[in-house]
Amino acid sequence: MVKGLAQTLVLTGAVRAAEMSAALGQYGDTDELAQHLVAQRLVTPGQLAEAVALQTGHRYIDLSELPLDPSIVSLVPGPLCRKYQLIPIDRKGDRLIVGTIDPTDIVGLDDVASITDLFVEPVVVARDALANMFERFLRSDEELSELSSTIEESSDSASASFTENLVEQDNDAPIVRFVNLLIAQAINDRASDIHVEPGERHLLVRFRIDGVLHEMQKADRAIQDGIISRLKIMSSIDIAEKRKPQDGRLSVTHEGRTVDLRVATLPTVWGEKIVMRILDNTGQVMTMRDLLFSPTNERRFRDAITRPHGMILATGPTGSGKSTSLYTALRSIANPQINVITVEDPVEYRIGGINQVQVNNRAGLTFATALRSILRSDPDVVLVGEIRDHETANISIEASLTGHLVLSTLHTNDAPSALTRLTEIGCEPFLVATALTAVIAQRLARRLCMKCREPIIEPTEVLSSLGFPHDPHDLPQLFKAVGCPSCSGTGYRGRLALHEIMTLSDEIESLVVTRATGTEIRQTAVEQGMIPLRDDGWSKVAQGLTTIEEVLRVSL
Repeated sequence: MVKGLAQTLVLTGAVRAAEMSAALGQYGDTDELAQHLVAQRLVTPGQLAEAVALQTGHRYIDLSELPLDPSIVSLVPGPLCRKYQLIPIDRKGDRLIVGTIDPTDIVGLDDVASITDLFVEPVVVARDALANMFERFLRSDEELSELSSTIEESSDSASASFTENLVEQDNDAPIVRFVNLLIAQAINDRASDIHVEPGERHLLVRFRIDGVLHEMQKADRAIQDGIISRLKIMSSIDIAEKRKPQDGRLSVTHEGRTVDLRVATLPTVWGEKIVMRILDNTGQVMTMRDLLFSPTNERRFRDAITRPHGMILATGPTGSGKSTSLYTALRSIANPQINVITVEDPVEYRIGGINQVQVNNRAGLTFATALRSILRSDPDVVLVGEIRDHETANISIEASLTGHLVLSTLHTNDAPSALTRLTEIGCEPFLVATALTAVIAQRLARRLCMKCREPIIEPTEVLSSLGFPHDPHDLPQLFKAVGCPSCSGTGYRGRLALHEIMTLSDEIESLVVTRATGTEIRQTAVEQGMIPLRDDGWSKVAQGLTTIEEVLRVSL
């Protein structure tokens, strides 16, 4: 089937013969070949599905805009759909039309026929469209609840310790299935973090989706030790140590792609809390256009990152997208002619062609010591994960003054505050003023779901009270969040950044040297054209990308 699929893709013009020949030399399995072709963007999932349909003699159906009936989807249990990568699409009498990525999977189709007692007609669908339908129609909540009950009953009947046998448990063990389903559901829900929180009577599981925490599961406390121990074992964390915080990392394979999770434990009065940060590399390959800068902000940012030397700081609270913006900048300027080195704690996203250094405090490899070594390694561009102390700040400033482009992050509320923050931690004001090229502050607001948003006209009194720029005689059409299956009823899907970019002029440099306050620096920066965070947010509201409520929630 591998050669047949390859020939079909070449004959239809989807892939050039030379590219296919090279791919065939590496991959002998159909699934591996397909994943490689899509990952390398040689074909789209839709082109691949059309080729499979043509080769096997089945129909191809585009699922992306097809309205599915939940009652028909429910004819086949969710776990079975996920196992065989298929979904019921339509029913005509005693005939069930099933969308699948592999119409030759006789075992899966026979199981569906046995369960539904219907004649099954397979059609070919694209893998990405099928994943979207799983996200909309096949959630794991019910199965997770059943599993938690099963684990609770088994723990009541046999009070054996979970921690000793978890490594040897197979994938059908309730604890293992519960944890696997929990992680899979979080990835399907586009969660950025999973919070597993022990309580007095219940174990609470919450997902952070688009920056907001949502309660997903509340299980009996009896299953707590087993779930936490399983997660610690998967993350290579010492399960015997429960009195101090620990960090770990694990990787899972989900729907053909590898997803990394950064795991942190925290002892609480009711047991160890676990927070898992989901690091999906496939979601981080962004371009400058994806950052949705305003024309003024994009021009300022590009001017700063294309300079041969200087220092650029990204500021904002934890989880505001600072690292994503800096990684995007690195991708836009990295090329074989320059040496790019980063020092991070931890290295969250691996990027090809860039030298990334992981901080290891136990071994004495701190930000400061790593920076000293990096500067002896002939770098052109240096990214410092975070400036936390006087020593790191000073070395970063000196590096920018000696011909390097330095990018880093700093925790401040707005762009002007970064200047006063550096002087507060002991940096000389004249060095700060000379080294800094630009400071970008940002926040992440939830993006409106484009499938269910509804237009509204806000009264001029409301807009005026908020400072929203408008013409009282021609009120703008804005949008409100509604909620639909595509956005899990929230009205929002994904996030976008609000930016505030301050470049250092002669006047601002003078203010820094004289130790002016952040308010004075901010006033001058606005007079010189800096767009405040909230004003950038209003422009994105006017474009129909987010709502007034979201801008008010994330900006001052």
